[in-house]
Amino acid sequence: MKIIDKKVFLAEKSKSTTLDQQKTVRSRVEEIILTVREQGDNALIDYTKQFDSVSLTDLKVSPQEIADARKVVDDSFIRSLKQAQENITTFHEAQKQNSWFMGEQDNVYLGQKITPIERVGIYVPGGKAAYPSTVLMNVIPAKLAGVSSISIVTPPQADGTVNPHVLVAAYESGVDTIYKVGGAQAIAALAYGTESIPKVNKIVGPGNTYVAQAKRMVFGDVSIDMIAGPSEICVVADETANPRFAAADLLSQAEHDEEASAICITTSEALAKAIHDEVVQQTTTLSRKEIIQSSLEKNGRMIVCTSLEEALELVNQIAPEHLQLMINEPLNSLDSIRNAGAIFLGNYSPEALGDYFAGPNHTLPTNGTAAFASPLGVYDFVKKSSVIQYTQDALSSATDSIVTLAEAEGLTAHANAIKIRKEE
Repeated sequence: MKIIDKKVFLAEKSKSTTLDQQKTVRSRVEEIILTVREQGDNALIDYTKQFDSVSLTDLKVSPQEIADARKVVDDSFIRSLKQAQENITTFHEAQKQNSWFMGEQDNVYLGQKITPIERVGIYVPGGKAAYPSTVLMNVIPAKLAGVSSISIVTPPQADGTVNPHVLVAAYESGVDTIYKVGGAQAIAALAYGTESIPKVNKIVGPGNTYVAQAKRMVFGDVSIDMIAGPSEICVVADETANPRFAAADLLSQAEHDEEASAICITTSEALAKAIHDEVVQQTTTLSRKEIIQSSLEKNGRMIVCTSLEEALELVNQIAPEHLQLMINEPLNSLDSIRNAGAIFLGNYSPEALGDYFAGPNHTLPTNGTAAFASPLGVYDFVKKSSVIQYTQDALSSATDSIVTLAEAEGLTAHANAIKIRKEE
């Protein structure tokens, strides 16, 4: 994990994925999407065999598979899951939106109608790890919004089953429609439908580069939540930070995959060295140390700034997915943060708390998109319709203004639609 200054970091950051790499992924994903649209379930079965080395005859998880999963998971997992479920539900309840109307004033009735999206597909990653927490974070806000049909797609394990913790999380969340398919092919199936998997209106959930590219390519035919990239953490630490805690939190994100990003910004070279040493020591004790070492080599950075103000401004330039302010009186610096997906304050609010238990959603904007995007929430699973009602008298009094504006745009049919009513 390199210790560098701000200028070096920004110079490195400007180097993005090469155009050739982007073209390769885009070309491959386009081929997968077209094949799924043409061949349906057969394409999904073929791709599952090709990419996951699993031969399937039935893509849908059966009730028996869900029942079997409940038998093999520990009771402690179910208790913990339900505690997390309660916290996530409580937080997201506050996000619910209601239709509203402005009432009759001068014979005008205006408002906004909130309607849940009807069909949602949730992508739950597999591969290097299982993510029952992702099930909760996506299903709970969708349920609270009133979505009537929720389908989950997730890659099968080597034996052709779905991870039992994921299945139990889906069951406890009230979802029983789960399909054993992952990758770009799963996104294509949700977007366009196959013999087994119905088309949805919106696709949510994180995934790898191919999943993200597939979501980008089907957007417009369906809605999506965001284009999620590799996981990120940025820790801002001053002399009050515990270097062991800071190192542990950096490693918690580096273990996701080799492309994950772990950045620490500090005003102290001595603290940077202490955290670096802790990172090295703690890595040796962790089960996913090979992934961590690769991640830290590629994207792990310790950045030394001259002041806290400079550090916080750098945070806004990075716009990280997860931000930890391990500084003195972190609440006082909250107003200085403009761009971050989730903000954790103090030494005892680690990012892992947000991943599993606290309640706010862990599906967050990555790759700098926190500059304009928000965490997943109940608001992502509804749509809004404007409601307009004028009486005859109200329209009559507004006629001249409307006609003037329509004629200024050269849209005489618009003007006529108003005039003809006044003539009547």
